[in-house]
Amino acid sequence: MVRIFIVAAALLLSSVNLAQAPTAALRSNVIDAPQLLRDLQILSADDMQGRKPGTAGHLKARAYILDRFRQSGIAPVGDSYLRPFTFSFRGSSAALEGANVAGYVKGRVRPDRFLVVTAHYDHVGVINGQVFNGADDNASGTAALFAVGKYFQEHPPDNSILIVALDAEESGINGGREFVRAPPVSGSAMVMNVNLDMICRDKSSVLYAVGTYHYPYLRPYLEKLAPRPALKFLLGHDRPDEVGADDWTDDSDHIAFHRAGIPFIYFGTEDYDYHHKANDEYESIMPAFYVGAVETIIDAIREFDKNLEDIQRAAAR
Repeated sequence: MVRIFIVAAALLLSSVNLAQAPTAALRSNVIDAPQLLRDLQILSADDMQGRKPGTAGHLKARAYILDRFRQSGIAPVGDSYLRPFTFSFRGSSAALEGANVAGYVKGRVRPDRFLVVTAHYDHVGVINGQVFNGADDNASGTAALFAVGKYFQEHPPDNSILIVALDAEESGINGGREFVRAPPVSGSAMVMNVNLDMICRDKSSVLYAVGTYHYPYLRPYLEKLAPRPALKFLLGHDRPDEVGADDWTDDSDHIAFHRAGIPFIYFGTEDYDYHHKANDEYESIMPAFYVGAVETIIDAIREFDKNLEDIQRAAAR
């Protein structure tokens, strides 16, 4: 995740034990919790080399994502899942090859109308000999895509759901911008974006939904979500006019959709103590919180899907 944060805010967070329920004991009636955690562990392992574009580990992570898309029942859009593009790191003129991985679950009522669920899969690689594995940022969001795909494959949505693992976010939202510039479906058919970035750890067990300041008509759908015991669910981090606030409107790929006039909701956490640090490891995640976060996100997508026609009308006003 690309984030500029206020250090003082981190000091206000109360300290809690990150060790939650043992992984083997976690159960969910919504998703396959052990599989979710396995996916996160694999994507954030040392052999992925911090998933920096241009490395063998990055290509290995992409190959794993392709396999899990297929296994989860996420179909390719057209002939291929891959949407290649070129980009440069900030301050460099060297061109690199990137690729978004895009698939979909077909809607049973309006297959030509799309809700777009995104998460970036790249991270910052190896720095001074240390692997920055990026478990929370953003192996957590990437692994959640597979759970979302499998859930909606088994519980068909009314509208089609585009599921996209975006590349090169850390170098300047490159994958998000490229996807919006050249989407695999008509741009007018993409009604809204749900973006996932940093969702497996928070010292105060708070999951934020960002975006209702910009799109207030989305607030009622989020406010009706049932609470989950492992987390607190709050709306916020999206007010540019609030003095001293930490506004996440442009912190991840959702900003590309926002700038294109496509409404978004971004799910994320205040994971300040681990963000872009070598300690962002699988061993320090909060498993029960993570499972609850993914369940909450699926609840939200279900609510948006049921009301996507109303959302589309509201966005057009």
